[in-house]
Amino acid sequence: MPDRSTTPPRPATRPGLTACSLCAGETLGDDDPLEGGQLARLKALRSRGLADLTLSECLDECERGDVVVARPSVVGRRSAGRPVWFERLAGDGLTRELERWLEQGGPGVAEQPAALLALQIDRSQPEYPPAE
Repeated sequence: MPDRSTTPPRPATRPGLTACSLCAGETLGDDDPLEGGQLARLKALRSRGLADLTLSECLDECERGDVVVARPSVVGRRSAGRPVWFERLAGDGLTRELERWLEQGGPGVAEQPAALLALQIDRSQPEYPPAE
């Protein structure tokens, strides 16, 4: 169990991000002008205090590239906010849209930007039918 005495409490209004560390940067590849690519953009959002960032080795969406999950804050969950999955979320423009949404509170608090709607992965239906 982690020692909570040295861990600062997470602000109730700060959303979270989960990113696949293996596919981060796939969308732009070598054409990304930023040193460190998309992963550097996501880490910058964390360093500015806009979101907690969790890196996962695999989110099991390998064919989609640059998979990012925006997780609601405590406040967002209280407002029925749910995690929102995105594919191909890469580059300065799309990351700015994500940044603005996070600044406004993210899932459950603020309306999702139109630019991110086309990247949203529909997780409401199971990908495979249940076994009989």
